[in-house]
Amino acid sequence: MLEKFCAFAIRLLAPQRNLLGAMFTLLIAPSLVWSAAPISPPPPVLQASSFLLIDADTGTVLAEHNANERKAPASLTKIMTGYVVGHEMELGRLGPEEMIQVSVNAWRTGGSKMFIREGTEVSVADLLKGVIIQSGNDASVALAEHIAGNEAQFSELMNQHAERIGMVGTQFRNSTGLPNAEHYSTAIDMAQLTQALIKDYPEQYRLYAEKNFEYNDISQPNRNRLLWRDRTVDGVKTGYTSAAGYCLVASAKRDGMRLISVVMGAENDEARMRESQKLLSFGFRNFESKTVYTSGTVLQEEPVYYGTRDKVGLGVAEDVQLTIPRGYYGKLEPRLTIPASLEAPLAAGQAVGQLELVLGDEVIYQGEVVTTVAVPEGNLLSQLGDAIYLFFDGMQ
Repeated sequence: MLEKFCAFAIRLLAPQRNLLGAMFTLLIAPSLVWSAAPISPPPPVLQASSFLLIDADTGTVLAEHNANERKAPASLTKIMTGYVVGHEMELGRLGPEEMIQVSVNAWRTGGSKMFIREGTEVSVADLLKGVIIQSGNDASVALAEHIAGNEAQFSELMNQHAERIGMVGTQFRNSTGLPNAEHYSTAIDMAQLTQALIKDYPEQYRLYAEKNFEYNDISQPNRNRLLWRDRTVDGVKTGYTSAAGYCLVASAKRDGMRLISVVMGAENDEARMRESQKLLSFGFRNFESKTVYTSGTVLQEEPVYYGTRDKVGLGVAEDVQLTIPRGYYGKLEPRLTIPASLEAPLAAGQAVGQLELVLGDEVIYQGEVVTTVAVPEGNLLSQLGDAIYLFFDGMQ
C-alpha cells in the first residue's frame, strides 16, 4: 500500500521535475577579474616561404605563415616513408631483422644515398636508419619496393595514411621526395605527420636524434645540424631540392613541453637552422602547456534527486591540456553549465553539462562535463521525499 501511495504522489508532483530543463552557469574556481586579452610578443618574421610552429601535445598553432600553401616537400617526404614502415612493423608484416634484397632501381636512385649495393641484402633496421639519419633515397626505394612491390603502389599507401592523419593538402608520388609536379605537401600537414609519428611510433622517433650512421664503411652525419646546436632538439628531418628550397622539420622538448617547427623554402642550410631556432625559441619563451584537469578528477559535487546518493561528482571525460601565453595560467576562468537539478538514474561518464575555459574575452576550450560515478534510482520512499522537496522548492 505504501509503495502505491508513493508512486501516486511522485506522479502527482512530477510537473516539478521539469526543472531538469533549466540550466545555470557557475564558476568552479575562484573568479579573477580579468577582461583584457593576453599580451605576448608577435611571432618572428622568418626568411622562408612558409613556416609553422605548434605544440605537439595540444596541436595549438603558435606561429604560422602560408602554412596551408602547397609546397614541394623534398626529403621531408621520408617522414611518411618511415611512418609507413612503422605501421607495417606494428602489424607484424615487417620485422627489423628481415633482409631486403637491393634492386637495380633502388641502387641507381639519385640524390642522397645510404650507399647500398645492387644484389646485396640489407636489414629493415639498417635501411630505416639509412632513411632517417642519412636521408638515403636508395634506402627509401628499397623499402618501398619490398613493402608494396614498387614506388607507385607504395605512394598509394602513403596517401592512405595521409588521409587518415588529416593531411588534406598533401599528395605523395614517391618515397624519396625527388621532384615531381604532383608531389606536394604543406607546413601544417608536415607538422601533423610529425605529431602522429611521435605519438604512434616513439621507438622509431628516437632514431631521428642519432647524429651519425655508418654503413658499407661509409659514415654519414645526420643532416639536421640543430642536433649539435641545441641539446633539446631530438629531430626531425631536413629536405632540399631546387624547387623546394631548404626545408626542416624540427622538434624539441623542454620542461615537459614539446614543440614542432616546420620551415619550408629557406635559402640555404644555415637559414633553415637559424629560422627553426627562432621559432622554437619564440614558442618556449612565450608559451606554456598545462594539464588543467585530469579525467576522473571531481571538479565539483552537485545535488542529485530521486537516486541512491544525495550528490554526484562532476568532471571531464578526458584530460584537458592547454597551451596558453606564459604567465596567464592563473588567469583562466572556468565556467560550468549544468542543469538546475540532476535526476537519477545517471550512468558513470554520462554527459550532463559543458565546461568552458575563458582567457580574457576568448573561450579557449569547450568540452563536456560528465558524472564521475553512477547514481541508480532510489526506492519509492526516497523518491517521494525528493519530489516533495522539489515541489515546495519550486513554489518559492
